[in-house]
Amino acid sequence: MHIKSAEFVTSNSDASKCPKDRLPEYAFIGRSNVGKSSLINMLTSRKSLAKTSGRPGKTQLINHFIINKNWFLVDLPGYGYAKVSKSTKKVFQKFITHYFENREQLVTAFVLVDIRHKPQPIDQEFMQYLGESGIPFSIIFTKADKLKPKAIENHVEDYKTILLETWEEMPNYFITSSSKDIGKDDVLNYIDGLNENIIIE
Repeated sequence: MHIKSAEFVTSNSDASKCPKDRLPEYAFIGRSNVGKSSLINMLTSRKSLAKTSGRPGKTQLINHFIINKNWFLVDLPGYGYAKVSKSTKKVFQKFITHYFENREQLVTAFVLVDIRHKPQPIDQEFMQYLGESGIPFSIIFTKADKLKPKAIENHVEDYKTILLETWEEMPNYFITSSSKDIGKDDVLNYIDGLNENIIIE
């Protein structure tokens, strides 16, 4: 897939106020500071489409970007950042879950995970929530440029070992690096393939 256009459409904290267009949506979510904004900018070949910040927890709204005029990339707030107040976390949790459980246009979610770290309980819990809710998702391992190939392979195997304790099979996954453009074509071609099978009513 070639990204010809990528435009910001709207931000809000209420899933019922998201765009009414019947276009397919792909939601990106992960722990704060996982490199989500950088990944979105890499995928769209735009340096500042999604705002990056050295301060985790910056994204606090549901952000819609229309890509090639025919699908939405949705940037969701990060979860699990300790310095966000408990009351704010509850608000995030409420509107994030409301989005996932009520957004009919959602085709699949992409859960971002920092490849450098061992499997984190909060990521596993969130994937479990998606699975139990019947929401399709893929894992995107980020920051692959920070590790050697063998270490990447070992960390993915760690995830497989843990997830297969409760899952019948390993979820679909991608290895990416925003700084090196690793995995860009894989993710975009996957989305392109899904779009080809969608009938817009």
